[in-house]
Amino acid sequence: MPASIKPMEYKLTIEPDLYRFSFSGRMTLSAHADQPTDTLTLDCAELAIWQCRIQQNGSDENLIDCPFTVDPANTRLIIHLPEPLSGLFQLIIDYAGKINDRMAGFYRSRIKTDKAPDHIAVTQFQESDARRAFPCVDHPAQKAVFTVEMIIDSNLTAISNTDIQTITNLENGRQRVAFHPTPKMSTYLLFFGVGPFEIHEDAVDRRVRAVCLPGMGNQTEFGREFGRKALAYGENYYAIDYPLTKMDLIAVPDFAFGAMENWGAITFRENLLLNVPGVTSREAAARICEVIAHEITHQWFGNLVTPEEWKYLWLNESFATYFGYGMVDYHYPAWEIWDQFVRSQTETALSRDALNETFAIEMPGGAPVAITTSTAPIIYSKGGSILRQLEAWIGPDSFKAGLRRYLTDFAYGNAASHHLWESLSAASGMPVADLMRNWVTQPGFPVITAERKKNTLSLSQRRFTYLPNDSAQTWLVPVTVTSYFPDGKADTQTILLRKKQTDLALPVNTTAYKVNTGQTGFYHVCYNDADNLTRLGAMVAGQQLPPLDRWGLQNDLFALVKSGLVPMAKLLDMAENFLGERAYLPLSSLDSQLFEAFLLLRGEIRTRTTRTAMTLMNGALDAFGHHPAPDESQTTAMLRDQLLVHGALIGNPQTLDFLTDQFNAFLGGSIIAPDIFRGVMTAGAVSGGGTALEAMIGRFEASGVEHERMTLAGALGSFNSWPLLEQALDYTLEKMPDRIRFMPLVAAAGNPAAVDRLWAWFVDNFPRIERMHPLLFERVVAAFVPGPGLQDPDRTRTFCNHLQRKQPRLKDVIALSLERLEINAGFRQREQ
Repeated sequence: MPASIKPMEYKLTIEPDLYRFSFSGRMTLSAHADQPTDTLTLDCAELAIWQCRIQQNGSDENLIDCPFTVDPANTRLIIHLPEPLSGLFQLIIDYAGKINDRMAGFYRSRIKTDKAPDHIAVTQFQESDARRAFPCVDHPAQKAVFTVEMIIDSNLTAISNTDIQTITNLENGRQRVAFHPTPKMSTYLLFFGVGPFEIHEDAVDRRVRAVCLPGMGNQTEFGREFGRKALAYGENYYAIDYPLTKMDLIAVPDFAFGAMENWGAITFRENLLLNVPGVTSREAAARICEVIAHEITHQWFGNLVTPEEWKYLWLNESFATYFGYGMVDYHYPAWEIWDQFVRSQTETALSRDALNETFAIEMPGGAPVAITTSTAPIIYSKGGSILRQLEAWIGPDSFKAGLRRYLTDFAYGNAASHHLWESLSAASGMPVADLMRNWVTQPGFPVITAERKKNTLSLSQRRFTYLPNDSAQTWLVPVTVTSYFPDGKADTQTILLRKKQTDLALPVNTTAYKVNTGQTGFYHVCYNDADNLTRLGAMVAGQQLPPLDRWGLQNDLFALVKSGLVPMAKLLDMAENFLGERAYLPLSSLDSQLFEAFLLLRGEIRTRTTRTAMTLMNGALDAFGHHPAPDESQTTAMLRDQLLVHGALIGNPQTLDFLTDQFNAFLGGSIIAPDIFRGVMTAGAVSGGGTALEAMIGRFEASGVEHERMTLAGALGSFNSWPLLEQALDYTLEKMPDRIRFMPLVAAAGNPAAVDRLWAWFVDNFPRIERMHPLLFERVVAAFVPGPGLQDPDRTRTFCNHLQRKQPRLKDVIALSLERLEINAGFRQREQ
């Protein structure tokens, strides 16, 4: 629609048919034309348009039929006006559409029920799928008020962003459900759904409601309670009241994303909202809290203040990622949630952004922006990590004050990156704009090389990549350096590295120094000082460095190994200092790195890697036990789970003996503790036969808990026997719901017993695989190309080039996957 046309209000009447999977609709748009125009262009996709009418003075007698044309290729509806109009007008469109099965737009989700209908229908509109449910101006900057009504069967429940205003009984067992108008908001935040829902209010804050399928109400109590806590945290921290009268947390069986922040009607995958005692693990419970907090943060960052363009999507997702962990940490500090943030977000972002095929957090103008396997680690994980770096630099008080100013100034409107920077600069009095522009608008990150010459520390920066890169980029880098002294004391300095190289004076009697204290900086460190690295290693062994800094040392070193700057043996030497490690962050990370090397390497170095991995995991498991303990920490439970899974996959006899006994007990009907269930199922696949496959599929089909189904799905990719794995993967492609079909495939791509045979299977079965949901299909491509594709890199590259010509939308995920293939091939070749 021309920029001179401003939508003001949409009135929608939606009448869904859950038997024929179709719906009819009427959209009445009130808008204003600043200048005379004789055509109106709306976004419209996969809708049958019956009639378009327009009026200017509000009288039905003056409704004028307008001819129209539909442009399916560009998802446009062009309405031709009888004469140019300006000022206020109303456009009324009658149309119809399909309730699709693609988890986008207005779509259906199958449910288990004893009575019809056997589906619900819900919406998912981000980034630009509102046009699949009604003609609109589908752009985040074109905000409007939405007034929704639905005509549904009387035995069903309708949900939208706001509370119900009226319910009117109609003929034939139908009813008209009308909702209150929404605040002014973007199209992608609209929600409506219908089904046999139950609604459960929180007892303390009745604004918080859980919406679920019948019989699941008791599974929503945990989520409702944390939703209330997160909402209270947001209102207090941002100093702006939540503007709606309700906040629904809605469990949806079929959902491609984790959750969606529709204003007042947040949707979730069932496993990310429902907590089932005796089935949901402690790790999964923490994930429920983190996702709820993420989506509630969006009620301010994204919903109240919305990006002007999709290139500013980081203003939504980076903040939701960061505060998703901050809210959880506030209420559950014992969970060590910031260590989990560094492990799952910062480490992921560093690995993704170390590719040559990367991009800036804020994409250049005109570039398509969507949440994909390629973009998510940058927009979510890197963006959140840069916010952590920023808050550490300007201080928590200035950070909070700047965010409050930003949200207040742009409430119910739209913002660009510079608006945020200006608010933070004003609150802190520091050059936030210079620093953030530096980090948000250019791709990549630096490696800081540190070299000591007596009492002078030389610090230099260059862009870090796994493969060669001659970039001359520099960053404004907040660098912290801690000096350690013979008496056990320490001193920390902070500087802003503005150029390629600078010198820093070290205090007299400095025996060792650590760069990036607390690991708030988003960069790697290379110590060109072997003696200093040796001393830091000794401090690791003596537990004299905090867990974050112990993680930083080994994570930086592994990055240098993958880039070819140091050999794998150096990491294994450093790993000797971690033999007494029990903390979640450094041991979880090191274990994953050793497992990655185990999958890729061959020969003696692989043997040594395996031996080191087994020693580390056995020491930790002996220390805190193979069985979960009721009083153990959250991160101990998470760490044990990971070590058991990797122990089963690498064939650790001590781990497999324990897990196999547990799996046999499972076959006999025993209940397995949720915190080791994943490891037990993995070991069942590794060491079990056809009976194990039959039992796991039987449990999968009988289970009514999505968390358990997902755990079983992942384990199905771990069979040691190739014929059994083929059967499991065939079952996956034929019988498993699309929303989790990717999980056994991704697990199989990391199965050491099958990795050399999987590429041929992938190619043979590709016609079935590519029918998956686009986002989930990308995950499979990203898993198979760098791993199983390593068996024959030339053939893999040829296949990918053909695939990209066939499906150009896969350009980014193919590029990053092929680069990872090249990194893995180089790693294997160097170490061979």
